[in-house]
Amino acid sequence: MSASQPRLRADARRNRERIIAAAREVLVEDGGDFSFDKIARRVGVGNATLYRHFADRRELIHHVTLSVMARIAEQAEAARVEETDAFRALRRFVHAAAAERVGALCPLLEGYVDHDHPDLVAARERLESRVQSLMDAAHASGRLRADIALGDLMVAITQLTRPLPGKGCPEFDRFVQRHLQLFLDGLMNPPRSELPGHAVTFDELRRNGGRAGAGCQTPLP
Repeated sequence: MSASQPRLRADARRNRERIIAAAREVLVEDGGDFSFDKIARRVGVGNATLYRHFADRRELIHHVTLSVMARIAEQAEAARVEETDAFRALRRFVHAAAAERVGALCPLLEGYVDHDHPDLVAARERLESRVQSLMDAAHASGRLRADIALGDLMVAITQLTRPLPGKGCPEFDRFVQRHLQLFLDGLMNPPRSELPGHAVTFDELRRNGGRAGAGCQTPLP
C-alpha cells in the first residue's frame, strides 16, 4: 500500500467506496473472521472485483480504517461549522461518531493496521485537530467543564460503542445513544462532582497503549 493511490475511473471509484462501506458493516457484524464473499454479495459484485481493489484483508482493513477516520473528522467539521451553539455542536459530533461503531472496530485492528503508515498518521492528526477545535469552542463557551480533555471524550465514545458479549442485543444502538446522552450531560458546567485524576490528553492515551489491541482508547489508530 502506497501513500498515494492511482487515480481511478468514476465507476471504479464508486465501486471501491461501496466495497469499503460494506466491509465496515461486515466487520462490525462479524469481526475479524469476515469473509470477502459476504462483502461481495452485499455490494452486488464478484469476488474478483474485490481483489482488483484490495489484495488481501490487511489492505481492505487499512482502507476501512482510513474511511472511518475521515468520516468522523468530517462530522466534527460539519458540527463546528453548522451549529451556532458550541456545546450542541459537540453533542452532535459525539452521537454521529458513535454511529460509526468505533468500539466494535477497534479490537479488529491489531495485527492488520500499520499505525505509522503515513496515510494513517495524517488521518489521525486531522481527526485530532477537528475534534480539539470542537472542544476548544465548547470550553470557551463555558458550557463544557474545564476538567475534561480530548482523551476523556474519545475513551467514552470508544467504550460506549463496544459490543456487549454475544449477539443477543438487537437494540444495542439505541442503548448506546441513550448512555452517550447521559455522558454528555455529565460534561456540562457546573460540574456535579470532582473527577478523580486529571484530564486525559490524546498524547497520553497513545503513550499508555491506547491503540488497537490495548483497549483502543482512541477512535481507531
